Amino acid sequence: MKLEIILDNVNSLEKNSFLKIIDNIKASNPKNSKEIDKILSDSSNDLKSVDSINIARVFDLVKNEFAETVQAEFVNTTSQLDILIDIIIKDGNGILSREWLSRLYEKELENIKKKTQQLKKQLENEKSDINETRKRYYEIYKACLLTAYKNDIEKNHDPKITDDELSILLTLTNELELSQEEVKLINYLIIPPKKADIDDVINSLKNIGVIFYSRKNNLIYVADEVVKVLRKIRKKEVADKYYRRILKTLKESQINLVCRKHNINTRELDYESKIKQIIKEGISFSKLLKNDIHKDGTSLTDKKKFLNELWDKGLRVETPLRGSTIEEKIENIILYFDDLERDEKVGISVEGYEKLLIDLKNTLDTFEKIVLDEFEMQDGTVLNSNTLLEYNIKPRDILDILPIDELKKFIDAHNLKSRGDLVLNILDAYTDAENLMIENYKAIGLRDIATLRENGINIKESELGLKFEEITKSIFEKLGFNVDESLKKQLNTSKNKIDLVLNLGKNNIIIVECKSVKEKGYNKYSSVSRQIKSYVNLARKAEFNVVKSLLVAPEFTDDFINECDLEFEINLSLITAGALINILKVFRNSNLEQFPHQLLMKDVLIREDRIIKAMSK
Repeated sequence: MKLEIILDNVNSLEKNSFLKIIDNIKASNPKNSKEIDKILSDSSNDLKSVDSINIARVFDLVKNEFAETVQAEFVNTTSQLDILIDIIIKDGNGILSREWLSRLYEKELENIKKKTQQLKKQLENEKSDINETRKRYYEIYKACLLTAYKNDIEKNHDPKITDDELSILLTLTNELELSQEEVKLINYLIIPPKKADIDDVINSLKNIGVIFYSRKNNLIYVADEVVKVLRKIRKKEVADKYYRRILKTLKESQINLVCRKHNINTRELDYESKIKQIIKEGISFSKLLKNDIHKDGTSLTDKKKFLNELWDKGLRVETPLRGSTIEEKIENIILYFDDLERDEKVGISVEGYEKLLIDLKNTLDTFEKIVLDEFEMQDGTVLNSNTLLEYNIKPRDILDILPIDELKKFIDAHNLKSRGDLVLNILDAYTDAENLMIENYKAIGLRDIATLRENGINIKESELGLKFEEITKSIFEKLGFNVDESLKKQLNTSKNKIDLVLNLGKNNIIIVECKSVKEKGYNKYSSVSRQIKSYVNLARKAEFNVVKSLLVAPEFTDDFINECDLEFEINLSLITAGALINILKVFRNSNLEQFPHQLLMKDVLIREDRIIKAMSK
């Protein structure tokens, strides 16, 4: 869940710890202090009086300093921060009940206790299953950790690991290529973790700003933006769901190489279980692609060739993988996943996602169990599109966790394409729901519930306004426009909320307002003109040039069109839902990659016949 949404869901007391930390960072003259001051200039520099959107913007500017404040907490050897952070950054753990966090915490402590006992026996046993080189690495790290911890006792001080010692230990783990799980087990071999009271755990996490706790809802929230920061602290370069996507493109022989190197017992594990264990181990993503999946002696040329094939055939990215060195290529794969995570698009329509989930539940008996187990969700969690999107789990993420046999079973049951990439075949089959919405765009704008139901669309009347806006956004995207959500959030205030911003580049934008209306023709000119004027002023204040304002509605009255004709200040044009759909149909059959926005500049009521004629030339 996004930070701004969480901030809107918790009360002032529940966000206090987080704001206090951001305030302290702000007071210490951070790198982006000028940009922060600019955001806070309208609120007397007081974070508590700033709206959620702008607090999220400030956090984005201080995220590096925030990471440093969290990192500083690791010197406390009894904090168990590594255990707790590894729990809350896992896919599916962005929203947790107090009881479920307690259960996950206890489960992890039991797991660590069991594994540390096994590791101790292996290290003490001369005929250990651990590779001799790996065993030596473990002993080196263990000896260094013991020295860092015990040298304080010799000086009659409380034992702790200083910042400098921690920095050296991190360098050592990096050079020895130890996974996060290997490091964690050796750490807790020296200092066994003691179970803390769950309320103390929640308070400790809340006090360092990494979670929000709503007592009213009994829910713990971890913001997507905070998760990204915590992942970097834990040296996780990509989210688990993207790591899984890469691992699923590998041969089992490559998976086995990784397992052997990192002391993962594969005797009783199938292919899917090995992948899960590699992800759980916290093995470096870049080191896995650079070394772990390759046999000893593999040339640099062959490694680069493999990465290019993984990019083209595994991930099916159309543009070539850039980078002359292997490090650059891996970095560009990481950046690709960063962009995917930032992209708020679902991949298919929300309706398509909902239909896919319903069909998966009805077809696969084990579907709900697989999802709940993989994402460690609480029993009884409702698996619908709204819930999963709150957890930042998209359709592709769901299909990626299903075993091949289950995907094949689903494809056979629904007569879907079975050749090629099974996941992409399923996603393609469920994109039609979005087209169904576009086909009924005008009926949605007219709030015609009866027609919508006849056409197989079940939607509440209260949701029609937002749905009209969502489809308008989708249409402009299909016309090749950059519908800039981040810029919209930057411009919007608590009082003025623009529907859509089309970013033309070079600080030129088009503002789009969407109006669904049940009456015959839209006629509220004075109201909407005031609204759009305030939007234009917002944009100009932020030094953007509004080249055009567009009002989209099912129909307009003659009086409304005449009044609009006299307006010059906001450069407003009108376009009906039907005209926009017809323009999209012609555009799809044209050779144009992007709709020329200049065609929207001439008319008060945009004439689709003139635009269609121009596109057909």
